[in-house]
Amino acid sequence: MEPTFSPPQLETERLILTGHTLDDFAPLAAMWSDPLVVKHIFGNVVSTSRESWMRMLSYHGLWPLLGYGYWAIREKSSGSYVGDLGFADFHRLTDPPIKGIPEAGWTLAAWAHGKGFATEALAAAIAWLDDQPRFDRSVCLISPGNAASIRVAEKAGYRDPMPVRFNDKDTLLFSRARQAPKE
Repeated sequence: MEPTFSPPQLETERLILTGHTLDDFAPLAAMWSDPLVVKHIFGNVVSTSRESWMRMLSYHGLWPLLGYGYWAIREKSSGSYVGDLGFADFHRLTDPPIKGIPEAGWTLAAWAHGKGFATEALAAAIAWLDDQPRFDRSVCLISPGNAASIRVAEKAGYRDPMPVRFNDKDTLLFSRARQAPKE
């Protein structure tokens, strides 16, 4: 596999997905410190500035190591930072194991909730992943109480939620089969 040192730029009708830059740190840290944003993530624990910094560094490290990773989502019309979305292999301890399978994840700033941005950005990222023939499927983990993210996952083709324990909490593991790219 050829190393991918940065994510390809993806565009949708309203959004641009690019690699994270230093300018993204302040809005990223603000997003991850918002209790509304983390309500269904990490047991409703906000991130410190340092934890957000380490998260941004890990986003950069995913691409050269795995050939996939996370994008920063920006609104085209304003340039505003919308959130983070992409795929990772965080070596999560789940049964069944998901190590080696791209795990989709998304987190949007509170101001961007309910506008369809997650669905739009995930569709672009999924189309990109489907063009990568080395993956048969991808997965996502979602808290059972996170109805909005469950809807986003289902619209993207994630199916058959399986209850699993993750970080001592009940979680749903969704799976999506790779779709052949459209010619």
